[in-house]
Amino acid sequence: MRPSVVLSGDGCEDEYGSEFFWSADRIASENVMLRTDADLAALYMPFDALLFFADAGNGDLFALVPGVRRPDVFLWDHETDSRTWVAPRLATYLE
Repeated sequence: MRPSVVLSGDGCEDEYGSEFFWSADRIASENVMLRTDADLAALYMPFDALLFFADAGNGDLFALVPGVRRPDVFLWDHETDSRTWVAPRLATYLE
């Protein structure tokens, strides 16, 4: 049985409060912080090509790559700084 999904006017979460994707405000603020934090810049490859939209609950983040003609979803691993393909499109990620 699939968990129920709660769609609000901004963002999407399951019945336990885990977010499938963030609100527009959080998407904007998280992406600005990731691109401007000097400590993160010293630890990780640049995030400029990624648009983060959700987290895995363990520090890892899900992202799209805007400007590329591929709607793929990637997972950024905060421990290894790897970027791993996880879905061919956002709809598949949400499924």
